[in-house]
Amino acid sequence: MARAVSTRRKVVFTILAWSVALLLFFPILYTVITSVKTEGEAISGFSLIPSFTFENYVEVQTQRDYWRPFTNSVVLSLLSTFVALVIAVPAAWAMAFSPTPRTKDILMWMLSTKMMPAVAVLVPIYLLFRDWGLLDTRTGLTFMLTMINLPIVVWMLYTYFREIPGEILEAARMDGATLWGEIAYVLTPMAIPGIASTMLLNIILAWNESFWTIRLTTTNSAPLTAFIASFSSPQGLFWAKLSAASTLAIAPILIMGWFSQKQLVRGLTFGAVK
Repeated sequence: MARAVSTRRKVVFTILAWSVALLLFFPILYTVITSVKTEGEAISGFSLIPSFTFENYVEVQTQRDYWRPFTNSVVLSLLSTFVALVIAVPAAWAMAFSPTPRTKDILMWMLSTKMMPAVAVLVPIYLLFRDWGLLDTRTGLTFMLTMINLPIVVWMLYTYFREIPGEILEAARMDGATLWGEIAYVLTPMAIPGIASTMLLNIILAWNESFWTIRLTTTNSAPLTAFIASFSSPQGLFWAKLSAASTLAIAPILIMGWFSQKQLVRGLTFGAVK
């Protein structure tokens, strides 16, 4: 009897899990389907049967200069991730291995900045970028993407570093390792899995950021998120072309996330109660 109840429970939870997964995946599927429709079919109503035309992809890549925002997205994601790691690794090391009574408060304060509505600081940040000549520049966007994702990067690395035995670092100090030698040659190699997970998550967050990229760029440094927004015009929304641009924008990061899902899950759950 107990085995039958357990089997039914597993079946119910499996069906529920698949239902939730399909519900979450359906918007992506419908975007792909809409991208191979004509504009007339796209605005005519809900339909899962497209005409399989690829003219939208051709126009997105040729007439709309797709490759410039794609290059910007790659450069901004990688560069902001690199800068964030350069700042976060020493910060997380200090908090994990040389904590103070205020370490927990500092971590919570850093995380609380992610809870603030971005629009609340839009005007002062825009004015600063304007006065410093950072509007529509890769330098400005790299700085912005680094700062908004830095709290999460520090938190993840701090959680991972806490799992590394401090005795190993003490042994390195006894052998004459300097501060930076300890971080570069002892801590970093041991923390490669956690750093890789953090790096992947930061790339995804930077790639998907739209609020600041749309408002701080126009053409030169506009990434794919701003490129997608450009399909909204006074003439209306071009749904088929918008879907094609969205598909091309999410495909690289979706593929990367699929192949690195184990590392992402491990990094997000590391340090949790197993």
